[in-house]
Amino acid sequence: MATIIALTNQKGGVGKTTTSSALAAGLTREGKKVLGIDLDPQGNFGFSLGLDIDNSKSIYEVLKYQIPIEAAIQPTEYCDLVTSNILLSSAELEFNEPGRELMLKRLLMPVEDRYDFIVIDTPPALNVLTVNAYSAANYLIIPMVSEILSIVGVAQIKETINSVRQSVNPNLHVLGILLTKFNRRTILAREVKEMAESIAAQIDTSVFDIQIRPSVTVAEAPAHGESVFDYAPSSNPSLDYLEFVQEVLKKIHQQEVAHGTQK
Repeated sequence: MATIIALTNQKGGVGKTTTSSALAAGLTREGKKVLGIDLDPQGNFGFSLGLDIDNSKSIYEVLKYQIPIEAAIQPTEYCDLVTSNILLSSAELEFNEPGRELMLKRLLMPVEDRYDFIVIDTPPALNVLTVNAYSAANYLIIPMVSEILSIVGVAQIKETINSVRQSVNPNLHVLGILLTKFNRRTILAREVKEMAESIAAQIDTSVFDIQIRPSVTVAEAPAHGESVFDYAPSSNPSLDYLEFVQEVLKKIHQQEVAHGTQK
């Protein structure tokens, strides 16, 4: 049974898709079998790993029950992936049947046993797609940049997490808050880190020990359809994300030991 991790933040530009791609690729480097699910209508998860998202079967067709999820899975060098596209932007209007928050969870069931990890990239909004990701996930990771507005976004996520825990997924755990584009030398970054630690405590989690340092390579790698590990292996973000993957595996192991759910 796969461990399902959703990357979430209702604010855009925080490195959510970059982190999703790096996590999927990094877990594969660790010998894990990984499936990526793109729930963001922008489709950047698939694009960043070299897929032609305009000519692909997508998660939209899966959620509409037009095709089984197996038909939408595409192999890449870094992981298997189900892409997204702009059609998904109408999800709030189209998916309105009872139990709609559990669509993704049900649709993943036929393939869960084939993978060690499923990594879900969510849209920068708290909508039906995000709630579906929360309902399906074992763990959430919240990337955020060192800005005051990012703190506001994370605080709002807390209410959605609590609602999903109370209604459909009581075992949902926030693995941690990841600080991205982090410049350790600025006073603002250090202040935001302190505020992030305060919010993390409110949702029963912590801030990751590693922070992702800024670099132009993070923006350049997707244009080449490569992970940051291949595009710029000695860059600061590449080194930071490698350490991040190790910290994710360590945190999950600690959670499994604490709850007696080792796989």
